[in-house]
Amino acid sequence: MTDTYGDEHKARACAWFEKLRDDLCAALETIEDDVQGPNPSSDGAPGRFERKAWQRPPSDGAEGHGGGGVMSVLRGRVFEKAGVNVSTVHGEFSDEFRARIPGAAEDPRFWASGISVVIHPRSPLVPAAHMNTRMIVTTRGWFGGGGDLTPVFPEEEETARFHKAYRDACDAHDPAYYPKFKKWCDEYFFLPHRNEPRGVGGIFYDNVDTGDWETDFAFTQDVGRAFLHAYPALARAKMDLAWTDEQRQAQRVKRGRYVEFNLLYDRGTLFGLKTGGNTDAILMSLPPDTAWP
Repeated sequence: MTDTYGDEHKARACAWFEKLRDDLCAALETIEDDVQGPNPSSDGAPGRFERKAWQRPPSDGAEGHGGGGVMSVLRGRVFEKAGVNVSTVHGEFSDEFRARIPGAAEDPRFWASGISVVIHPRSPLVPAAHMNTRMIVTTRGWFGGGGDLTPVFPEEEETARFHKAYRDACDAHDPAYYPKFKKWCDEYFFLPHRNEPRGVGGIFYDNVDTGDWETDFAFTQDVGRAFLHAYPALARAKMDLAWTDEQRQAQRVKRGRYVEFNLLYDRGTLFGLKTGGNTDAILMSLPPDTAWP
């Protein structure tokens, strides 16, 4: 495996993903405390994240397989279901999977760590959101991730605010990043069987390895910070607004599209399932109370 991404790099990446998890959980719990609106999201007690650790079992007794993670799931007044998961796993790719991963054909061993965030608000007026960042090491090493917004009722100003956060994060590192990664996101988060995008986009990137680990790590941190600063503000802007039964039904149908994408096309879902990840943590992304017309 590559020496470029050594034990110190791995430890720092893991620590960052865990810190970002803690900061995001705190921000969402504060929103749960602060909601004042007359709609159903203000019923009951404020939601709190419940954490559950899991361990990856060895594969057929093989050495070098292991790791695990922590699921953090909140079910509350504003966020019907929000998950902020971290994991760090290692092992060997299967024969049929290693050909798809850079550097794995030469040596099937891998190490991967990351954070995965999926937020499904109770209100159909508050947009759903996704964010993940990760570091993967085979005979190569790289960062990947991104984030996107999935409103039921898109609004130009809201979309622009979300995209500005990512544009600013990208521009601080490379002016070519935002247009490239925005296009990648638009193309990736698309449902070809319905000929429609999953949401209003954001950024998506993979295989980022400029040869300067510090630079690439700093960029990945800024991607996480951009989401931390942007999404809670968007949720607060609409969390106290009332909604109708018709809007709630439209949200259920939109969630159905989300399910279709994650089960049919999402590479992260496939990666997790193919590398012995925790099934419940992987499928944490699926929304509650979903409908199809």
